[in-house]
Parts: sequence; C-alpha cells; structure tokens
Amino acid sequence: MPELIVTNFNRNFTGVSATAAGVIRQQVQHYELTLAGHPLPGCPDPIGKRAAFRLSRTPPQNRPFTIWHVRRNTEMRAALWARDVLRLPVKIVFTSAAQRRHSAFPRWLISKMDAVIATTERAATFVPHVRAVVPHGVDCTRFTPATNRAAAWAATGYSGTRGIATIGRIRPEKGTDRFVDAMLAYLPTAPDVTALVIGRAAKSDQGFLTDLKQKIATAGLGDRILFPGEIAPDDLPTLTRALSAVVQLPRYEGYGMTPLEGMASGVPFVATDAGYYRHFSQNGTTGIITPEDDAQATAQALTTLLSNDRHEKMARAARHAAETLFSIKAEAQGIAQVYEALWSTS
Repeated sequence: MPELIVTNFNRNFTGVSATAAGVIRQQVQHYELTLAGHPLPGCPDPIGKRAAFRLSRTPPQNRPFTIWHVRRNTEMRAALWARDVLRLPVKIVFTSAAQRRHSAFPRWLISKMDAVIATTERAATFVPHVRAVVPHGVDCTRFTPATNRAAAWAATGYSGTRGIATIGRIRPEKGTDRFVDAMLAYLPTAPDVTALVIGRAAKSDQGFLTDLKQKIATAGLGDRILFPGEIAPDDLPTLTRALSAVVQLPRYEGYGMTPLEGMASGVPFVATDAGYYRHFSQNGTTGIITPEDDAQATAQALTTLLSNDRHEKMARAARHAAETLFSIKAEAQGIAQVYEALWSTS
C-alpha cells in the first residue's frame, strides 16, 4: 500500500503541475508513492480516483495512515470524500501558493485539511493550519545552462541571434499585453532579438489574443513577436536554456516558477513585483524588477540586462542562486518534515 498519494486532477500542464512533478521525482526515491489523476513528466504512471480510494483502505506497512498531498480544490474534495465520507485511514496535506484571500468555498475546504504547507511567508497569512513555509524549488538537473547559448538558440529554428520569452497562459492576469507593449518598445532597438509568447489562450481569451496580434501587425513586428503555442513539458528545458532572458509581467501571481526555471538554466529575468519574483531577484543580481504598466521601463531593463558584461554576470548568479537557495531537493526535504510530523503525532 502506498504511504503517499499525490493527486493531479488537471489534465492541462500548469505551474502547479510543474511544481508537483518536480517534487514527485524527488519523493519517489524515499516513499512508496502513487500518482493519482493525470500523467506528469518523469513521474510514475498514474492511477484513477477510484483506485486511489481502494489503495487507501488499509494503512501502509509501518504507517498509521496514507497521506494524500493535494494542491487544487477538486483534489481537496476527493481527499475529504476519502477521509470523511468513506472513513478511510488518510490524512490530507494541502500546498497553498495564493497570496490573496481565497473565496468562501476554497477557504472551507482548506479549513478541513490536516496540514497546510505555504510556499511563502505572505501566502501563510491567508490560510489556517500552516505547518511549514516551504518555497517551491526547481530541478537543477533538468533545467541546466546551455554550453553555447548562441548555438542553442540557432537550434530552435527561430530567427535572430538571441531570444526572449514570456511563458504562461495568454490572458490579462498573466500580463501578456504588458509583454507585447514592452516588446513594441524594445525590439526596434534590438534588431537581433526575437520574442516568443509561449502558451495558449482559453476560448474566453481568444478576443484578447486577436487584439494583441493586431497590435503587433500594425507595428510591423509580426515576424519578431511570435506565438508558438504551448510547449510540451519535456521540450521546455531545451527552449529555456536557449533564451537570453525570461520576461514575466503578471498582474497577479501566486508564486511563479518560470523565472526560477530560467535561473536554473542560466537565464536572468525581468519581472513585475508579483509572486516570489523579488525574492528570486536577489537584490537585482539574478533578475530585474520592473514597474507595472511601464513598457519603456521594461524595455530599458532588458537593454541593461542584455548588455554583454551584465548579462554574463547575472546568468552565473542566477544559476548559483537556483542551486543553493531554490532547489527542488530543499523543497522535497521541507515537505518530508511535514509528513513525518503528521505520522509521528497520530
């Protein structure tokens, strides 16, 4: 019987999926672990919800109960069904990254958790039952710097000699329009740079996407601001290490893994003061925090970051910070302490 069931009930690969996958790849080395729901890259083949209920009927050997680690509302609901309706011997751990007050129903769900792990000190102020603050980490064996960045970019097939990108869902909350406005200001000064908008737009955001493309076409930059769509998770490390900068300008972000994945790849970033970005930036040594809704300031930040001397120094600092301060191994160890405390106090 598994000691640990980790749920992934979202078929789309999101930031939550990425963080869960990274932790699972560490945890399988230490626990009898089962993934329930949809597949995650590099993780064990998943089982269905009913099978997870069935495997939770009997406590695992040498453990008083199975821990379900959940990260979404649907997953909390399933775990509560297992514990409180089916009366199975399980305890529930929830990871919360939100840096704002949850709505009523999620607040109720979270209040029923056995333990909550917050990803930041600020996130911890919005949820009860916090056992630990454990920042998300990045897999520094999966995201690694390119030995030759210029060659890596050329291998992508995109034009220009350098690339920058924003990565995530195409929608106003993620600041995709801010990125486009910044590129309209920056690219005329950097003829060797190509900008990528990596991600997809939901049906409800198709009008938003159409307007962005029209703005780009009107500026005559349709061949330099590209929309490749969503990138498969297994292909993302290769593309990331080929970039010269990551640019994330969200209006809201709970945590934000993209700059951290860039840092592990030796790619510094420009970002608004959202999520955990300011902490990632390490006082400007690994990334630059730019004002909100200021395309010219973002363009100037990129000009500064991509200058030869500054860029190489920041790239090295970014990789070092990812390895020493924000590793996935450290995250997995922090989570393990919560598990062990639950098991030992039953």
